[in-house]
Amino acid sequence: MSHDDFAVEPIEGLPEELPAGEEILWQGRPNWWSLTKESWGLKWLMGYFALFALWRFIVVLGVAPFGHALLSVLPFAIFAAATVAVLALISYVQARNTVYTITNRRVAMRIGAALTMTLNLPYQWVKNANLALLSGGHGTIALQTSGKTRMSYLMCWPHVRPWRMAHTEPALRCIPDAANVAQILAAAAETRVSEAPIITRVPDAVPAE
Repeated sequence: MSHDDFAVEPIEGLPEELPAGEEILWQGRPNWWSLTKESWGLKWLMGYFALFALWRFIVVLGVAPFGHALLSVLPFAIFAAATVAVLALISYVQARNTVYTITNRRVAMRIGAALTMTLNLPYQWVKNANLALLSGGHGTIALQTSGKTRMSYLMCWPHVRPWRMAHTEPALRCIPDAANVAQILAAAAETRVSEAPIITRVPDAVPAE
C-alpha cells in the first residue's frame, strides 16, 4: 500500500515505472492557499485572534484614550500575521512535495515533506469517493477504502478527510478543477471494476473567507 520514496522517481509522483497497460489520466497538487485555509481552519484561528484583540481593546479603552487602546491590539495583529505566514509556509511545502496521480488502474498519492511516502490505492480497494467542492472550483475527493485497508490518520494528514480517524479516508485535498477530476476518477474506476458510479456529491463546503 505504501512505499518509502527516497530514491529518484522515474515518473514524477510515482516510485517506479508504470506496468504495461497502465496509463496516467491526471496528475496534480493541492492549491497551497486553499490547503492553508482548509487544513488549518484558518477562519476559526483568525476569529480566535480577533476575539482576544477586541477584548483587549475594550478593556484598555476603559482606562486609556482611544489611540492607546488601538495600539494595545497591535501585538495580537502581529502575532496573527506571523501565525498565518508560518502556516502558509508549511502548507506551501506540503503542496509542493505532493503529487496526486490517477491512472486507469489506481490512485497514487505521493505525500510528505520530511518523510515522503507513496500510497497506492487500486480501484478494487475503493468502496466510495466523496467530492466536496470549495470556493474557486477547488475541492477535495475523499476515498473510502475497504475494511482490509488500514492507514494512519496522522501519517497521512493533511491528505485525509477531516475527523475520520476510526477509518482513515485518504483524500486528494484542495485540488483545482475538482469536479472534472472527480469525473475522470469515476470513469476510470467504473471501467476498472465494472461497478456503479463511486462519486457521491456531498454538500458544498462554505467558501473560506
